[in-house]
Amino acid sequence: MSYAPNTPIDLIAVDLSRPAADQAQPLHNRWHPDIPPVATVATGVPFRAEAIDWTGGQIANNDDASDVRDIDLRRCHHLSGPIRVEEDGVPAAPGDLLVVDICDIGPLRGHEWGYTGIFDAANGGGFLCDDFPEAGKAIWDFDGKFTSSRHIPGVRFAGMTHPGLIGTAPSAELLAEWNRREGDLVATGEERLTLPKHLATRPLACLPEPAGALLGAIKADHPDHDRIAAEAARTIPGREHGGNCDIKNLCVGSRVYLPVFVEGAHLSFGDLHFSQGDGEVTFCGAIEMSGYAVFKASLIRGGVQKYLTPTCASKPLSVYPLFEVSPIEPRYTEWLVFEGQSVDASGAQHYLDASISYKMCVRNAIAYLSKFGYTAAQVYLLLSCCPCEGRISGIVDVPNCCTTLAVPTRIFDQDIRPCRDGPPVGPRLITRGECARPR
Repeated sequence: MSYAPNTPIDLIAVDLSRPAADQAQPLHNRWHPDIPPVATVATGVPFRAEAIDWTGGQIANNDDASDVRDIDLRRCHHLSGPIRVEEDGVPAAPGDLLVVDICDIGPLRGHEWGYTGIFDAANGGGFLCDDFPEAGKAIWDFDGKFTSSRHIPGVRFAGMTHPGLIGTAPSAELLAEWNRREGDLVATGEERLTLPKHLATRPLACLPEPAGALLGAIKADHPDHDRIAAEAARTIPGREHGGNCDIKNLCVGSRVYLPVFVEGAHLSFGDLHFSQGDGEVTFCGAIEMSGYAVFKASLIRGGVQKYLTPTCASKPLSVYPLFEVSPIEPRYTEWLVFEGQSVDASGAQHYLDASISYKMCVRNAIAYLSKFGYTAAQVYLLLSCCPCEGRISGIVDVPNCCTTLAVPTRIFDQDIRPCRDGPPVGPRLITRGECARPR
């Protein structure tokens, strides 16, 4: 059998009938330069790799949100890779730029569904944890490029399918810097930050945690396992290497430029999203799925020095990725836009606080859309996963930072724009499909 030159090679496969910790090609949920690659790919060769959903199968396709409530975050994410990248047999080198084209992403056959969750306050909560302290869940069914949910009826939209997480491995030096600065934040942060109420249960940073660590081929009986598990960085935040940035516009058709910090680059990815709104505000807030991705890699030798300037002059490794937006994103042209300012729900004024402003922006959208028959929890879930657009619109007009949240009106099966007659009160009012709650 012959193949076209651009037929992807099969590089990584997963088996959803097996536990995440027991895959034929081992997965990892920590960052460390000593986690060995599970595959090697040459530049210019498209390759297909599969990934398990970020929780490793902890969330089920049902109407009970107790699995979201009880999720074990110590063993998230579950990343496919690392993948060693070579050009003409020569591996990527520190200081190169790894260029990754995102050619295709989709769900695994037989698993054409995903989920959006509200985290319980006892398990960290989300952006509006004070408003929504209990766990909730919506299941989404995929119909080609579109999706709908039995838990949020009257809504259908095209997904911006993307990897929530994609990045290269850190060097030992960069890993040590992550652990130093995040450790300092945890040690001193509560003394110098004014924290929202819900952060009493949510850590300021997720420091290395050996419990639940998956280190790829480094198993528990490996002589270096305990050392690596104690040093390895959690995958929760994005950092200089890329990682868990949850950028919805990094979708199929995009190109990302990642700094290389170790020989071979050691590319990993996971946390596949069928769709997501800007901010992913419920935290488990995209439409999470198990799926496949097709990538093609190339290298710009010495590209870091050529193109990237350290954000901190005293730390040369403080360089960050670039990416090009896809030309094939879903195009919504009609929007209803909500505003927020740096004034919190108690009426207290904050100084140019974009987080407070965006929080109020989301609250305003929830309050408005709840007039059209949805529960507040349904709208909160929807704003986390539909292709809404968040913006910092003004950051200089003291004391208020103005943020906006644009919601595409065409995703609804009713007209949500203001009109003389007011919101619907009759047959168009949604009365079914309440957001799933723990039993």
